[in-house]
Amino acid sequence: MALTAEKEALIWKTLNDTRGKIEPAEYKNYIFGVMFYKFLSEKAQEWLSLVLNGDTWINIWQQNSAKAAEFMQSKLGYVIQPGDMFSDWQEAINEDKFNIMMVSDALAHFDQGVRPDAREDFSGIFADMDLTSNRLGNNTQTRTATMMDWINLMDKIELDETADVLGDLYEYLIGMFAANSGAKAGEFYTPHQVSDVMARILTTGRENMESYSLYDPTMGSGSLLLTTASYLKNAGVRGSIKYYGQEWITTTFNLARMNLMMHGVEYNDIKLHNADTLNNDWPDGVVDGVDTPRMFDAVMANPPYSQKWDNKNREDDPRFKAGVAPKSKADFAFLLHCLYHLKQDGKMAIVLPHGVLFRGAAEARIRKNLLENHNISAVIGLPEKIFTNTGIPTIIMILEKNRAADDVLFIDASKGFEKQKNNNKLRPKDIDLIVETYLKRKDVDKYAHVATLDEIKENDYNLNIPRYVDTFEPEPEIDLVEVANELKKVEQQLGDNNAKLLKMINELTAKDDGTKKDLEQFREIMRGLNEDGK
Repeated sequence: MALTAEKEALIWKTLNDTRGKIEPAEYKNYIFGVMFYKFLSEKAQEWLSLVLNGDTWINIWQQNSAKAAEFMQSKLGYVIQPGDMFSDWQEAINEDKFNIMMVSDALAHFDQGVRPDAREDFSGIFADMDLTSNRLGNNTQTRTATMMDWINLMDKIELDETADVLGDLYEYLIGMFAANSGAKAGEFYTPHQVSDVMARILTTGRENMESYSLYDPTMGSGSLLLTTASYLKNAGVRGSIKYYGQEWITTTFNLARMNLMMHGVEYNDIKLHNADTLNNDWPDGVVDGVDTPRMFDAVMANPPYSQKWDNKNREDDPRFKAGVAPKSKADFAFLLHCLYHLKQDGKMAIVLPHGVLFRGAAEARIRKNLLENHNISAVIGLPEKIFTNTGIPTIIMILEKNRAADDVLFIDASKGFEKQKNNNKLRPKDIDLIVETYLKRKDVDKYAHVATLDEIKENDYNLNIPRYVDTFEPEPEIDLVEVANELKKVEQQLGDNNAKLLKMINELTAKDDGTKKDLEQFREIMRGLNEDGK
């Protein structure tokens, strides 16, 4: 269910009406929190309707709360007590009995009722919802009114596991936040059309695998993981797809957990971690001095571009055997981390700035090692302004770990897009062309070129796309003879028009000498103009 223009307008109006002192980019912490709680609550109620056999949840709870909690935990991994359901909040609002403490108590109860083996997925997931903050209002009454507005708003948005509701809402809100506050609100979200290109390339030919493992070491909101999984036959089949991801920012880590579960991914198929990927190799890696990394069928990433990092004493890190990225630009550090965790027959896709294609020094050495090891399969140039948080053009680089061929496919997709208000967007036909060109792996005039390693060596291992794909469109040649003939025609026409005008003036009859004198002066002016024209 994509958001309609009507719902978008309703959402933005509600947020503005309840703004108070809160920063626009912080809205998502509350809005997504309320939305996710509604999702968990409705999921619990749906399950209860199937298993209670005419009894009520409150009756079961009153008989034996411990056993009732264990009963729900065994299926869902969490417990929502009677009176804490989202529908209970709505009912209290309708009866004018609602207080924000109902939400605070429900969230506390939820944290306490998470099943032990599900704590990694649920624990602290609502920690960003500070319900005592003065930014929601100066007192309990105003904070209660704010929360009521948000609950009523979420009541108008239907949740559907088969549609990217959270993704649609998130993409809409970050675009609005960025436009209205200047904040880098979009830096944790990969637009769906970019995710789509990466996902289709990663999964084509492997859609029917019975089991599949995905890893995103800079997962943001988890959109890349979800989009990639959506192209697999067993998407939605419990236990078939394992989702691994790491995210440094706790708020975004919480958002990713919500996002995956709201798309129907079971909690025991999710393995997400809140840490710095470059400083904390995960999952596994070197354990007790032994290099035992976990490998994945597909690795995808959209890391922060040219970020500073601590590159000291990294020479012995097995992830960076191809070289250590400079401290001022961690782009290749992220790339090498991804490649390290890729299976021998796996495939990875990563979004990077163009600088990785041609910068020198340490990055040039890494690039050379990757090319001579046949790791780089393709370089795809994207249009500028494709991301909410940056206008710079970016690339998608496709890599493999155990590739026999040494050529590299270059695709210049920078000119295929639809221009929107603040950003550019890949259209379905643009996405199809990129993917089809990648799969066919043949030259396309002014769009794609398969370069041999010898050709790349001649360019000193520089991968800048214009060196391989010539998109220059020459200006049409000017026929000087035709231009001269046209000028003669124009001059002739001017002369004819002036002659006609002078003839008309001569035919005028003047009644006095003053008028004749004025006419004679006018004739002289016109003759002068005629001579100048020639």
